[in-house]
Amino acid sequence: MTNALSLTMDSLVETLVMVFASSFLSFVIGLFTAILLYALQPGNGMHPNAVLHTVLSKIINIMRSFPFIILIILLMPFTRKIVGTTIGVRAAVIPLSLAAAPFIARLIESAFMEIDKGLIEAARIMGSRNSDVIFKVLIPECLPQIVDAITMTVINLIAYSAMAGTVGAGGLGDLAIRYGYQRFRTDVMIMAVVSIILIVEIVQMAGSWISKRLRNKR
Repeated sequence: MTNALSLTMDSLVETLVMVFASSFLSFVIGLFTAILLYALQPGNGMHPNAVLHTVLSKIINIMRSFPFIILIILLMPFTRKIVGTTIGVRAAVIPLSLAAAPFIARLIESAFMEIDKGLIEAARIMGSRNSDVIFKVLIPECLPQIVDAITMTVINLIAYSAMAGTVGAGGLGDLAIRYGYQRFRTDVMIMAVVSIILIVEIVQMAGSWISKRLRNKR
């Protein structure tokens, strides 16, 4: 039991590092992409460009279409160039981030599209620049939705990290496969699964609480 607990704790730390590092990177990439999509939108965008908007939108759709396990394999040469290896926690962060970024970009873009156009027009009338509109109107108004998007992304990344464990990324997924399944350690399997469920529940509760607080402050 002690050995199982020690293995689970080590793997839990690896999973948390993978998930939160990739969550941060995917949020940065996704937010930047969502801003680009909004700015390039034909007709109502800040810098409307139908061609660039279509190309970027298609790239996002293609990235979202890839099954994660295939994406890991396709990105192995790129991952090796960035971190020098294709196994371990550091290597897993690259495909995890690139898998989640298109997902969060779409969620944030949808939130931007729901903003009352009157607020944006009022900001422009008062002389706000595009950067002011983005950082003082769009993002503040969408904070609850952005928190919801981050929460969903983190939960998805927890599931992705478990899949990444099957190809040598480490973490709870790797623990469940190598020790729980291949070595018939039922106690290890149960502890790994329970740990994943607990992380998801904690993330969901924290995200819902923060989102609710932000909505109540409006």
